[in-house]
Amino acid sequence: MTKLTNHPSTADMQASDARHHLHPFTDNPVINARGARVITRAEGVYVYDSEGNRMLDGMAGLWCCNIGYGRTELAEVAYRQMQELPFYNTFFMTSHPPVIALAEKLAELMPGDLNRVFFSSGGSDANDTNIRLVRHYWASQGKPEKSIIISRWNGYHGSTMGGGSLGGMKGIHAQGGLPIPDIVHIDQPYWYAEGGDMTPEEFGLARARLLEETIDRVGEDRVAAFIAEPVQGAGGVIIPPDTYWPEIQRICDERNILLIADEVITAFGRTGNWFGSDTYNIRPDIMTIAKGLSSGYQPIGGSVVSEKVCEVLDAGGEFAHGYTYSGHPVAAAVALENLRIMQEEKIVDTVRDDTQHYMAKKWATLADHPLVGEARIKGMMGAIELTPDASARAPFAADAGTVGYICREHCFANGLVMRHVYDRMIISPPLVISHGEIDELVEKAWMCLDLTLKDVKAQGLMVAGQR
Repeated sequence: MTKLTNHPSTADMQASDARHHLHPFTDNPVINARGARVITRAEGVYVYDSEGNRMLDGMAGLWCCNIGYGRTELAEVAYRQMQELPFYNTFFMTSHPPVIALAEKLAELMPGDLNRVFFSSGGSDANDTNIRLVRHYWASQGKPEKSIIISRWNGYHGSTMGGGSLGGMKGIHAQGGLPIPDIVHIDQPYWYAEGGDMTPEEFGLARARLLEETIDRVGEDRVAAFIAEPVQGAGGVIIPPDTYWPEIQRICDERNILLIADEVITAFGRTGNWFGSDTYNIRPDIMTIAKGLSSGYQPIGGSVVSEKVCEVLDAGGEFAHGYTYSGHPVAAAVALENLRIMQEEKIVDTVRDDTQHYMAKKWATLADHPLVGEARIKGMMGAIELTPDASARAPFAADAGTVGYICREHCFANGLVMRHVYDRMIISPPLVISHGEIDELVEKAWMCLDLTLKDVKAQGLMVAGQR
């Protein structure tokens, strides 16, 4: 590979990184010992490291670079906006043209009556906003005791105090005194690992009805909202059975609790429609957005709120909440341009009508590999379950994540960014990925599975454990 020369040496950058940079979700002694992987440029669906190695980015950065890398239109819009109005806040009855236009465009795209947006810098702080929003909503109606928010184990809603509490990641809860009060979790709709002998349809209903059981247990007069991702992303691309979301919607409607769809990952085409709520016919009262809103080119997120909720907020006086960068003009302008490109180039239409079907067909072939127990996919987000015994859907006897980490390292070494969540390998490529690039992704995934299987056998890890 050709080594790039427009930056310090890789070793120098790694040493500086180790001295001065604390990384998210990273074991610091491990990264400091081996050195960070330094990504220097990107184009289309590919990223390049400081040694010139090209990798097909099967994760679209972090679920977000939907239109791919290198779109100069977004850089040009950011430049023009920085010249005209680089920053102004939206506090105290103030606004500006980019945020007004973006809010209007989002209202046009959103399902149902989701018509107003409270902007944030990303998904984590948007979900913090949601906690405040729903509690203020009920308190404004004289029901401050309706403060409990129900979420799911293994769901992910960010890593702030609020978002990390809403999420059901026990590793996050183990640090920093989480969860905060009045957050309750129920089990996830993860049929492959937790469905036992039930059919997916039976399991989906059973898991949805845990919400109703929990409402009964804690008291309907105490429950403010239920929050969930249409498809659990960071939890391992957990695709719910078809029976799950209709039952969740019924329960929320009948039991007078707000429904929050966390679409930080699933919005803007990821599931084959503009929103995961379209895919599953969810009617949320609040939708969390971020990531694909700007395709990751600028940090921006938001809480999109229904007319039902807004009517109460409008009558409830000042909402004492906000962020310095809520509706930042540069981020808003870039997001608006991103949405223009997606609409004019019919990117979501192409995923819906073409590439999601091609991806599903190719992804399904990975289920034939002897290391794979299931290959599942929804739109442009998929997972493969690694197992020593596919017929039993068995986990490995080794510590969870041991085999997944081996596979991940083979992926990076062979030009493919594919993430591991314990012993699941997951993808979420840019929505602009072509048929040929899908072929490359799946071919490289198969090759890395072969290399992983060889290592697993050599290390004596091909042993089934117990769930």
